[in-house]
Amino acid sequence: MRPFELPEFYVPYPARLNPHLERARAHSRAWARDLGMLDETRDPGTPDIWDERALDAMDYALLCAYTHPDCDAVELDLITDWYVWVFYFDDHFLEVFKRTRDQEGARAYLDRLGAFMADGEPPEPVNAVERGLADLWARTVPARSRAWRRRFAESTENLLRESLWELANITGARVPNPIEYVEMRRKVGGAPWSADLVEHAVGAEVPERVAATRPLRVLKDTFSDGVHLRNDIFSYQRETESEGEINNSVLVVEHFLGVGTQRAAGLVNDLITSRLRQFENTTLTELPGLFEEHGLDPAERADVLRYVKGLQDWQSGGHEWHLRSSRYMNESADRASAPGARVRGLLKAAHASRPYVPYGRRVGPLEHPDFPMPYQVGDNPHYPAARRAAVAWCEAMGMFGPVPRMAEPVWTAEQLDRFDFAICASGLDPDASAEALAQATQWLCWGTWGDDYFPAVFFRDRDMAGAKRFVARIPAFMPLDCGGTPLPENPFERGLADLWCRTAEPMAAHDRARLHRAVELMVDAWLWELAGQIQSRIPDPVDYLEMRRHGFGSEMTTELSRIEHGALIPDEVYDTRTMRGIESSAMDYACLLNDVFSYQKEIEFEHEVNNGVLAVERFLECGRDDAVAIVNDLMTERLRQFEHLAAAEVPAVAAEFRLSREGRAALDAYVDELRDWMAGIFRWHHRTERYDEATLHERFGVPDTDPSPATGTAPAPHSDSDAEPDTAVPSSPAAAARVLGGPTGLGTSAARLYAAFARSAR
Repeated sequence: MRPFELPEFYVPYPARLNPHLERARAHSRAWARDLGMLDETRDPGTPDIWDERALDAMDYALLCAYTHPDCDAVELDLITDWYVWVFYFDDHFLEVFKRTRDQEGARAYLDRLGAFMADGEPPEPVNAVERGLADLWARTVPARSRAWRRRFAESTENLLRESLWELANITGARVPNPIEYVEMRRKVGGAPWSADLVEHAVGAEVPERVAATRPLRVLKDTFSDGVHLRNDIFSYQRETESEGEINNSVLVVEHFLGVGTQRAAGLVNDLITSRLRQFENTTLTELPGLFEEHGLDPAERADVLRYVKGLQDWQSGGHEWHLRSSRYMNESADRASAPGARVRGLLKAAHASRPYVPYGRRVGPLEHPDFPMPYQVGDNPHYPAARRAAVAWCEAMGMFGPVPRMAEPVWTAEQLDRFDFAICASGLDPDASAEALAQATQWLCWGTWGDDYFPAVFFRDRDMAGAKRFVARIPAFMPLDCGGTPLPENPFERGLADLWCRTAEPMAAHDRARLHRAVELMVDAWLWELAGQIQSRIPDPVDYLEMRRHGFGSEMTTELSRIEHGALIPDEVYDTRTMRGIESSAMDYACLLNDVFSYQKEIEFEHEVNNGVLAVERFLECGRDDAVAIVNDLMTERLRQFEHLAAAEVPAVAAEFRLSREGRAALDAYVDELRDWMAGIFRWHHRTERYDEATLHERFGVPDTDPSPATGTAPAPHSDSDAEPDTAVPSSPAAAARVLGGPTGLGTSAARLYAAFARSAR
């Protein structure tokens, strides 16, 4: 019995087949036999993994012929060998370490594999996995640049090493939360590794100077999520019934939302669609600007676009292979791949990507759930002085006076006093000195003032060029040598110059650089928010969470917390999966909490599209109260993950890096500071008047009730039982065209197709 019927997938690009398929099949079969991967040639003591018949049925040559349709025969042989190796590794690791729950043996096994990708002479291989990696590494890396080798080695290391995360979850019967799962699946699932091999297969490397930029990172991440989540749907039955696996997105959604398997598979499929649409949006709206801003020459641009095309080919080809391989549940493949199903998948994607009408929603105050907060918040005795100093400092920086392009000040002194950022800083660091608390409060004032000024000017005017100029000036006010700065043009620049001088001067050089980068991440995220606002596009939920951490200033505040620990905790410790997981869990808790409290401010008064509650509403097509409950569940799960990592993995990290007693105490203190950070933000949201309806009316007046000039759509009242302006079904082709932002009149009757689909999809 199948646990569910395959959903209708979004497959926008046709799959094509490499003409060298048969040669690759014969080559990979002989290669696997020679390396000892098949039963008749396996090493003594190795359990049964594959025989030749099983390898032929899984048909990895077909996978590679579909996913790399244009490479030559020699390249297809090499790529196919890599995939035979990686799937053999996965099955070998399952049999030898997952089934036996042998974590120590697994760790030693993985440590040896890393040596085959290091500089210098590799060790002598002792099993089929090691022999395969040694052979493939020697055949692959000589033709590529050092930068590509470094990226590929990191992806391969992640693919191997993070198998321990899966093993730990299985051993502890721990189903991960959805956010954790998507992040970790990218590493352990191997699709970033596949993306690197795409560069090799198409003979086009991504230029090193743009490889780490947001657009290229998002292209790799969305590609990876599409590949992994699709694989989870097809492999659900095998993994849950035969392998005892719990690391599967369908199972994660079942567990988190408490829904049936069919519904969970449908939601995972919806997330695949959302991620692929994010891939397309990034390609079309972000790559052109990236090319210009980084001055890529025509050949470099062509390389990037060949890479993008290679990722598209992989996505479609991988889908076709999943429909055919014996490895997966695909008995209903004919129905899932029928032309009608694909058309419905395309129409559903168009419906999910419809523009949002951000005007006219009367949402009122949200009823807040009983948020989880297990930590006690402390009180700093210097709080009253810090509160008074914040008002004086903001006035000195010009934050209460006239500012460019605004008729009224962003804040008044009275409003700032009611916002009370000092109570937040007091909770974040209850032991800070009077000077340190005042400075921390001023950092909060500075970041929040900028967060209010930026949308008030650049969102209002849809001014991307002006916003980029604003953001481009920010690094000049953070000189790494603490030297001079340009003449400030606004209070944001003036405040940053003042804070940087006082904060960075006593810091070590590498700490300054990290804080510098954290501030850049924050203001760069504001540009991403503006891009979504201009497009009237509610963000993809995964992209939203990852960018929200930056826009909230989370990295900036955590970097400030790290300063006092200095050399006691090496940077390498902070860069471990464990510490990144702890930090991102705390950040997500705080960001989602803020989204609930700021919902009315952002949706009703500021016409925002960047809000976690709104993203959940759109993705799950549910009412706001249900969305708030789900956001609260996410916050709860992130807290559980935080404590799980702190209890189960932080001691192992300290041991792995051989931290001294003082270093271990500093690491524990940093984790405690993150608890203070969450508790302080929690208390501030409950005490501040920043989000009170009376304050909002005072600051913004009565919300605008005029139709949106961009969409021409009239406002509508809100309730959970009413259709939202963005989800209401168009009543005519002309109305559908308005919602889609398209033309009306003669020749636009195709809009009826959208309207009919929208009615059937409700």
